[in-house]
Amino acid sequence: MSRVSRGTQRTTPVDRVTYRWKVNGTVQGVGFRPFVFRLAEQHQLKGWVKNQLGRVEILTQGSPENQEAFGQALIQTAPPLANPQLTAREEIVHRNIKGFFIAASDTDSDARISVPTDLYMCEQCRAELDNENDRRYRYPFNNCTQCGPRYTLIEAMPYDRANTSMQEFTLCPACEQEYQSPADRRFHAEPIACSECGPSLIYTAPDSESLIADAALQAALVTLKAGKIVAVKGIGGYHLLCDALNTDAIKRLREKKHRPHKPLAVMFPVTTNDPLGQLRREVELTASEEQLLLSPARPIVLAKRAADSQLPDTNAPGLNEVGVFLPYSPLHQLLLADMGGPLVATSGNISGEPVLTNKGDAAKRLVNIADGFLHHNRRIVRPADDSVYRSLGGAPRPIRLGRGIAPLELPSRYRFPQPVLAVGGHLKNNIALAMDDRIVIAPHIGDMDSLRSLAVFENVVADLPRLYGVEVTALVCDAHPGYQTTRWANTQPLPIHYVWHHHAHASAAYAQDYQQDCLMFTWDGVGLGEDGHLWGGEALLGRPGHWQRVGTWRPFRLPGGDRVARQPWRSAASLSWEIGLEPPWTSSEQSQLKAVWEARVNCPNTSAVGRVFDAAAALLDLVHEASFEGQGPMLLESLAGAEDQHGPHLPCNENGTGLWEIDWGPLLEFLIDQRLTQTQRAAGFHDSLAHALLDQALAIKAQHGVECVGFGGGVFQNRLLVESATRLLEQQGLEVAWSESIPVNDAGLSFGQLLDHAGMQSD
Repeated sequence: MSRVSRGTQRTTPVDRVTYRWKVNGTVQGVGFRPFVFRLAEQHQLKGWVKNQLGRVEILTQGSPENQEAFGQALIQTAPPLANPQLTAREEIVHRNIKGFFIAASDTDSDARISVPTDLYMCEQCRAELDNENDRRYRYPFNNCTQCGPRYTLIEAMPYDRANTSMQEFTLCPACEQEYQSPADRRFHAEPIACSECGPSLIYTAPDSESLIADAALQAALVTLKAGKIVAVKGIGGYHLLCDALNTDAIKRLREKKHRPHKPLAVMFPVTTNDPLGQLRREVELTASEEQLLLSPARPIVLAKRAADSQLPDTNAPGLNEVGVFLPYSPLHQLLLADMGGPLVATSGNISGEPVLTNKGDAAKRLVNIADGFLHHNRRIVRPADDSVYRSLGGAPRPIRLGRGIAPLELPSRYRFPQPVLAVGGHLKNNIALAMDDRIVIAPHIGDMDSLRSLAVFENVVADLPRLYGVEVTALVCDAHPGYQTTRWANTQPLPIHYVWHHHAHASAAYAQDYQQDCLMFTWDGVGLGEDGHLWGGEALLGRPGHWQRVGTWRPFRLPGGDRVARQPWRSAASLSWEIGLEPPWTSSEQSQLKAVWEARVNCPNTSAVGRVFDAAAALLDLVHEASFEGQGPMLLESLAGAEDQHGPHLPCNENGTGLWEIDWGPLLEFLIDQRLTQTQRAAGFHDSLAHALLDQALAIKAQHGVECVGFGGGVFQNRLLVESATRLLEQQGLEVAWSESIPVNDAGLSFGQLLDHAGMQSD
């Protein structure tokens, strides 16, 4: 086959030309090949379309006019879940072709793989689920080219049924006919199935016989309606479900899972006329939150509770928000519809660990939590926990990247000639893979405190490059030698590049289209800094790979080291002692701790704003012993609400080392001032921090001429602080940078590690 350029003498009739098209982007797992087939027939073109490793190649033969119309429609009318990018169209000489067909996938081509995410159940499949006359009526695994599992069942690319866990199910004649029919929306829908040939449900419970199919579903519903707990296998792993309106059921779930206070997500039924009808009665939603809830990703969205909400306070004790989402699979739709009301749906795992995915592990590890198990026999190849979003700075932004969102592919400002893998941090871990001009972020794994977390981490590290058809040549990790991910990296036979924790936060927050230096506030719990101390209240100036520390917070000691994160009273005591006060409570443990603090034994210095938040929560008597990370700051923000209260001015001065240092000292007497209500003190605390951030930004601007400000670190998950600070900064003419795709917390570290490393290498 020889190629010809335009103007070369043709060997085919003038009224017929042949083009080869190459299309990258999201074009596998979204019904793109069937769409191309129908589009070609519509424009009377002959030829073929086929999957390659990560792209689609098309050959079309027909009139020049029809080819042009086809080319325009190829991009403009693509399926809603596709994101095609036409990278090449060349005219070639080719023999006469008969008809148009879908050719066998090509696995020998150069790989530029894009792995599709798991998708919600589309409206057409939901209609079939409710239609008594449809052969897929109430079938819990209904799907088509526009919906259903993808990432969690793919064994290898290209995305063909033989390369998925669905290869274990042989299509029945009816499904085979749909799969082969160009006019059918299940034409080449790889996970296609029905009750005759596809996966099925299995219900098990102690001292009971196993049940299958609809009997299994009904048994699970009986258990849920009785106020009990059921572990349900979904698309990316197990959920633990119970009646969200039953206080006793929620209490039992909390006791059994040892999760006394951490918020529980709630899944709501969907109705045809108003999908958000029930949900709107329980929470207040912005237009962007509604849009996100209804999007194909179906994430959890943290929304403000309605004043007359019927949800028990036990769903999110002490908080004015609740995580809500809609059913994303046929199985969940059936459960919610038959239940008639919302269900608590929390990850099926031991708290902090990755979500469980197979029957044996779930039965073993959840046996003391669940009263029954609703399993199915469609194998989950890899886990994917739910994605979580919260409105920050006027738009929903990710808190956790998971099902429906990840693997998340983003363009990179830097080119990576050889694949590089970043292994993230110790908490909220995920990993990221860089290759050529793009970065892929894998779904949330979890906290790296257990052997199971490490095992899942190692599986994902091996699986992600294999799935994308690349071989990793180097690793990037946090500079903290005690992180489990850093320890793991140090055992590998690959070059390792270390990135400082807050440099990764700053790089992750640095806007993709910026070229100038930016001032990044990186406020969080603690992370190892360049000077060997525990940072957490830094202002960094520069760009990825080139950060200069220009601001910080007044340092203080952390008595007890790592124990401080779960015992906010320790931070409160330490801050009090630093300025010559005693905390407003006494205990024998406190007396012993003061002696340790005075002796500076196991009391590392820190500038962490996250620990200042903890101290404030303890001084307001909100929490002294936290049962989950971030509990104190969350309670503090919720208490402050919309109260308009000025807090004390926090001085910001040059500290003699070239750093602009914020002094937290004036906060202490304000926080224990009994003349003010708890709410006033909580609101004033946030006001003080927002103004302190502004003062520091203006001082640094005056010295360095910076015009752009950004936020990185878990503290900036606080909506009240973010929106107050943004308003103040913009009033002073500063531009505020935000990432709409990357979590501001430690779930953004792996992405930031790659950018920081590449920025350092680029100069």
